[in-house]
Amino acid sequence: MEKQIIWRGLLAGAAAGVLAFGFARIFAAPQTARAIEYEDGVRAAREAMDSPGGHAGHGENVDLFTRTVQMNIGMGLGLLAFSVAIGALFAVVFAVAYGRVGDVSARLLSLYIAGGMLLSLYVVPNLKYPASPPALSLDQTVRERTLLYVLMVVLSGALLIGAVVLARRWVAKLGAFNGALAAAGAYATTMAIVMFALPTINETPAPLRDATGAIVYEGFPADVLYYFRLYALGTQVVIYTTIGLVLGAMMSRLVAERQKTSSELCRPIPRLGGHPALSPEPVSSGIQVSSGDRV
Repeated sequence: MEKQIIWRGLLAGAAAGVLAFGFARIFAAPQTARAIEYEDGVRAAREAMDSPGGHAGHGENVDLFTRTVQMNIGMGLGLLAFSVAIGALFAVVFAVAYGRVGDVSARLLSLYIAGGMLLSLYVVPNLKYPASPPALSLDQTVRERTLLYVLMVVLSGALLIGAVVLARRWVAKLGAFNGALAAAGAYATTMAIVMFALPTINETPAPLRDATGAIVYEGFPADVLYYFRLYALGTQVVIYTTIGLVLGAMMSRLVAERQKTSSELCRPIPRLGGHPALSPEPVSSGIQVSSGDRV
């Protein structure tokens, strides 16, 4: 059963990756292109300031892959791999949670998991370390920012699991609404403490000024930053929602098939011709061969 859930999760993740690439290519990619143009403009302006004649140099950084390849093949493969990995993790969480969180259907449980994973693995960590387009961060802090973001994701996911465990205990004592509200408050409070304890990184480029203080090149456009982060969130919403809907539908069908098969196996065997020798009694947990013997 676990293997069937896992491969369905991988399939749902692949479908989510395709849809997410379409969304990101239409909405997020233009903002990334604008950020790259800003980075090139700042570099040219700085070179012009540093050159004796006030002219920008002609040295260009040669990329291993063109921007067209990065925007299409690179981003597509990256989103596909990420979505498949999330689909596998989603399937594992589903397999562990199904049947252990109360009388919840497969579709509804799948949507619950999608919302919880989106909240804990993306929304909450991005409140502290939001997604940044090119030209918005320093190359020297890549390692630090990556480690802090991964730490934030791990802590958020672990604390959400802890909140779910607390909710199950508190619901029995405080009631459904009060128990769930108390667990949500505990999660929010703990995450607020974590965000306060972790260092803040703010590297948004200010306007480039010359020696006299005059602005040579404007700061990073606020609208590019806003729309990039908005569409990055939209891409994640597409991924988790698609996985939740697709896996929920497949698991609902799988559960229905299992229940149908189980009911057919436990169904009484009809009498044949009314003859006692050809009319065995209904079988439930064993094979009845006589009135008192059971195998």
